[in-house]
Formats: sequence, C-alpha cells, structure tokens
Amino acid sequence: MTSRIDAPLKVTGRARYALDHTFPGMLHGYVVTSTVASGEVVAMDVTAAKRAPGVVAVYSPFDPLPLRRPYNPILGETWVPLQDRDVTHHGQPVGFVVAETFEQARDAARLVEVTYDERPARTSLLDHLDLAQDAPPSLDGTPSTHTVLAPGVDSIEEALAASPVVVDATYSTAAQNHAAMEPHSAVAVWDDDGLTIYSGNQGASFHQADMAAALGVEPSSVHTINPFVGGAFGGKGSTSVPALLAAAAARALGRPVKAALTREQVFTATANRAETLQAVTLGADRDGTLIAVRHDSWCSAATDLSFVEQTSHATSKEWYRTPNLALSQKVVPLNIPRTTFMRAPGEAPGSFALESAMDELAAALGVDPVELRMRNLAAGPVGSDLQWSSSYLEDCYRIGAERFGWSGRGATGRADGDWLVGTGMATAMFPALRFPATAEITLRADDTAVVSIGGADPGTGLSTVMALLGAESLDIAPERVTPRLGRSAYPPGGISGGSTGTASVGSAITVAAAAVIEQLQALASAPGAPFAGRDVTYADGRVLAGARSMTFGELLRALGRESLSATGSSAPGEEVTKHAFRSFGAQFCEVRVHRWTREVRVSRLLGVFDAGRIINEETARSQLVGGMIWGVAAALHEGLRVEDSGRLADADFAGYLLPVNADIPEVDVHFVQHPDTLHNPVGAKGIGEIGVVGVAAAVANAIHHATGIRVRRIPIRIEDLLPD
Repeated sequence: MTSRIDAPLKVTGRARYALDHTFPGMLHGYVVTSTVASGEVVAMDVTAAKRAPGVVAVYSPFDPLPLRRPYNPILGETWVPLQDRDVTHHGQPVGFVVAETFEQARDAARLVEVTYDERPARTSLLDHLDLAQDAPPSLDGTPSTHTVLAPGVDSIEEALAASPVVVDATYSTAAQNHAAMEPHSAVAVWDDDGLTIYSGNQGASFHQADMAAALGVEPSSVHTINPFVGGAFGGKGSTSVPALLAAAAARALGRPVKAALTREQVFTATANRAETLQAVTLGADRDGTLIAVRHDSWCSAATDLSFVEQTSHATSKEWYRTPNLALSQKVVPLNIPRTTFMRAPGEAPGSFALESAMDELAAALGVDPVELRMRNLAAGPVGSDLQWSSSYLEDCYRIGAERFGWSGRGATGRADGDWLVGTGMATAMFPALRFPATAEITLRADDTAVVSIGGADPGTGLSTVMALLGAESLDIAPERVTPRLGRSAYPPGGISGGSTGTASVGSAITVAAAAVIEQLQALASAPGAPFAGRDVTYADGRVLAGARSMTFGELLRALGRESLSATGSSAPGEEVTKHAFRSFGAQFCEVRVHRWTREVRVSRLLGVFDAGRIINEETARSQLVGGMIWGVAAALHEGLRVEDSGRLADADFAGYLLPVNADIPEVDVHFVQHPDTLHNPVGAKGIGEIGVVGVAAAVANAIHHATGIRVRRIPIRIEDLLPD
C-alpha cells in the first residue's frame, strides 16, 4: 500500500487551493441572491451599493456581464447567472458586487435593493405530482417507460397477479447537498495570453471548454489550474457561478478578481441531489424466485428540467434476474435549486427503495435476505443480450456474511440492556465506465519520470494512482515518478466523475508508456547512439542489448538530452458492444436502537466489493469508507428541507445534519480482487461511488430487524421509530 503523495502538502497546509492564490491589484466579488422562489426581477436599486466604500462595480440583469451558456455532451448545459430577470428558486444569483476587499463587497451587497414581481412557488414534490412529466431517455438510450415481458404475458399487472407472493410499497429519499469542504470559488486573471483561472473543478479540460464557450474566446486562450480540489462529488462538474462571474468581471475591469460562495450560498447557487418518490412492487414464487418487478419513480427538478435522478433505471433494470420488468421515470418541475449528479446518481437513492423492498420480500417469504439475493443473481441487464464482463457478487455475499457473522442472525433482533440490536444488508452495484483520456510521460535525464494529465483529484487519490501506474508501466520505483494533473495545459484526462478516473487515466498511461519506451529504444539504436544498429530491449528502467545496459537517464545524458516525451490516448471501444461492465458489492450493517429514546447508533459496518484490480488498497479503502459513511448520513442525517416559501430551512452546516466521528463505527472494507481486462488494460473498475450504494437500505433493514418498525423514507428520524 502507498500513502497519498499529496498528503504531506494537505496536512501541513501547503496545498494551494483556488482561494489561496492572490495577485497585485486583486478585487473581490460577492454574489447577491434572490429572496423569492418564483417571479421576475422588475427593479434593482444599486445606488447605495455603488457609493459604498471600495466598490468598483455592481452587475445585475439590468447591467449584466456578457456570458453565454456552455454545453457539455456529458454534463449538459451550464446555467449562467444574470442573463435574464426570471427567478426560479430562492437563493438564485441575481447580482454581483466587486470591491477592493471581501468585506467591502459583502457589505455593499447587502445594500442592493431588489424588487420582484413574485409568483406562487411550487416547492413540494408530493403536492405537485400532477405536474410530473416523462423523463428523457437515460444515458444508455432507454426510454422513461421501459417494459420487458416474458412470452405469453401481456402486462406487468398480469405477471404480478400470477405471483404467489407480492410486496408493494412506496419509498422516499430526501434532497441532499454535496457539502464539499471547499466552497465553490475562483480567482481569475487576464493577461496577454488570455485568461488564467484557478477554480476547483472535476476536469481541467472540461472547465477550459466551459469557460471558453461562456466568454466567447478560443479554448487555447483559457488556462485552467486546479491541482487541489477540496471535494466535489459531482457538484463541481459544471463551471460554478463564482468562476463565470469572476472571469467576466476581471475581463471587464482589467484587474484580477477573486470570488467565492458563502456556505449558505453553496446550498442554493450550485445544485443538489434530487428528492425522490419510488413505488416498488415485487412478485415472487414461494421459493423467492422473482417473477415480476415494477419500479415507478418520480424526482424533483428545477423548472428547466435540466437533470433527472434515474432511480428505477439505475437499479431495477439490471440488479436482479426477472422475466417481467416494468420501469417508469418521471420528473416534477419545482421552484428549487437545480439538481445534478451527486455520488452514485440514481443508484444511491434507487438502492434504498429496491433493497428495502427486497428485505420486505425476504421477510414475507421467511427467507434469509442474503439467500434471496443469491437466488436472483443476474448475468446481465434484464432484457439485454449482454452479460457482465465479470461478476463476483456471489463471493461478495458469501465473504461478507462470513466476515460479519451473518449465520447467527435470527428472524428478529436481540436486546442488549436498553438497546435493541439488529442487522441488515443490501446489494451494491455501479456502472464501470471510462472516458477518453490522453496522458503524457516524460523520461528525464536524472532517471525520474513525469506523468501528466489534465484531469482532477478532488480527494480521490488519483495522483497517487498515476504515480503507481506510471511506475508499473515504466518498470521503475514509484518514488521516481512525479504525477502532474489539474491544468488544461496538460493532455485532456477526462473528468473525475462516474468512478472513471483510474480506468480512464490508467489506460492512457499504459499507452503513453509503451510509446515513450518505443521512442527510447529507437533513440538508443540510432546511428551514433550507444546501441547503434543493435536490437534493444527495455526492462527495469534500463535499455539493454546483449550484456550491456544503461538506465534511461544514462542514455539521455549520453545523447546530451534532458528528456524524452510521448503521449498516449485511450477510449472505450467495441468492448462496450460485447459486454456490460459493473462494479459489485454487498453492504452489511449492525444498528443499536435505544429502547426508550429511539436513538439509532450504527455499531458495525462492512462492505465487500468486486471492483476489479485494486491499484492502491490504502486510497481505495479510503474512498469506499467515505462512501459508506455517506450512506449512513443518507440514512440517518442528511436531508434538505424546503419551506413553503421556497427557502431552504437548513442551508448551512448548523442545520444540515452531517455525521461526526461519534456517529461512525469502525468501518470494515474487503476487496474481492479479480482484474477485469475486458474493461480496460489496467483491469480496474470504479470504486468512487459504489461505497454509498445500498448502505441506507442496509441501515433501514437493520433498524427493522431490531425494532420491527419498517421505515420507508430517509433520513430516518427518532419520531419514525416511536412505537404505536
């Protein structure tokens, strides 16, 4: 195992994040947000703000900064502030004050008087299901309504009616905020070479393209820098409001501009995970074999319906074998902040519903929950000719049950003094994806190497993985490899999202390494070179011919060269038409519920994962533990509450509950390591998101086991566990 390469910089405060950059003459911007949830800005009095000490400029929909809406084929359209007067949610950016200091900008922003033509706000998902619309097709092209029926079966209703055992329940999950430690922020500087922008994001080349499109300039004139990102989880995939406004204001004013959202503004001026409502019906034979699955889903969305939380399609379409399947996904436009990708979008909330329903089916049948799932293992997505490229989910169940001590579990929980103790489990699955990526490898005359990619490491450990895979591909020690990422000047490295980083970047590194080694061999055997005219091989960081060898650094020095570089690119190919790729896991949980206070404590947590080859167990375990903690938070803590006015009732870290150390037990993670080279040459599959999947259901199932109370909504509150 290898510790994080960037850890010493981070723990000593030497890692420089976006806001750590300062420049001579730098100005500070502060975002003004709306105080209504629906309506139109009819007037803005900025006179007092402009007269305030230190104020340089005030921008509004009446005097906007010129910006265009960028579009990304993966992330969709980026929302751009101040371009019209419509207000669609409380806390929407409607102004931008720029001053000599942060305090002056903040104080002046409070002097801006906004007049609205306010309209009634729609803020409740449950109250506005009548507005539901069919969602657009999912990313794989599946329509919002998707049905698979066995031969001779005319409808899902017929299949369910013929099922000896049926469970039918409705589940709900709360909206969530990414709650990254680093708020969305940016420092923008213009010079003769164009724009240099320091801003935490999930991919430098994506950020570069966004900024260029928004500002109407060539991408080559935009230089994005983000070597350190203080958390993202999907919330920094699209370019942020501070980045757009700081860049446009810096160009207009001819001075560097720094801007950051306050913690409260992060909840409304970015985007959140959608709230969901899910109706799941399972029909099974008496031995537990599934006969029919129906999963109908609704999710909240902003009024532009720019994002859909695909819960039914992300889970029930592929998790279990069934001859009959019916899915539907609808989206409800509301006056709420925009929704977007958040760690395991679709799978995280979808798994709560499906895995709770599976637990209810197990209880109805009197079948062990692990055994029920093993009886219904799928070889591939339901109704598809594709099969998994590899799957060791059965091993995850078996090993997890053994490590957790599942065999001693009774039909109901047990008492331990005043505590009721119960256990639960759930399946975890997440797509194994990869994006096109290019890497550059440079061999240096001092016998070190540099691996460069324009991706991002928002705490995932990608930079450490880059060093390890670079070292492996070059056959040298990891200490001799320096990873570089987070600059648009480096080759495009995809996006740190979708659990794609290692597979995407690692594949490109292997290609780049082969290319630079080939160049090195050609250089070594060229006329006048130390191995002129000879067949040269490469191993252990050395070029060899017969009994003679030289390190690559010695060769470069002999030739009077400081370095040798090559790039390599990799992208998904025809393998995606031959196999379905997924990471798999099994989550096990023990809870303790106080008999009198109904306080819930998670006392044990185990995750067993089949995610292909694990490159670095230390950082991989950290990723999965973090995801599992997030799952506990979803089950017991996190949930955005929207007031009737549209205002978020808990838009800060005081009101928005997050777990602390006392809430989290020792978390056990076990890897079932089987490299999947059908997916990529490295053999790794994604781990960044699967950790959160299934945990909330495992917690809820454990609570039911302990108390006999089935809670079908998260987060679970004390009042949900009060006995009748």
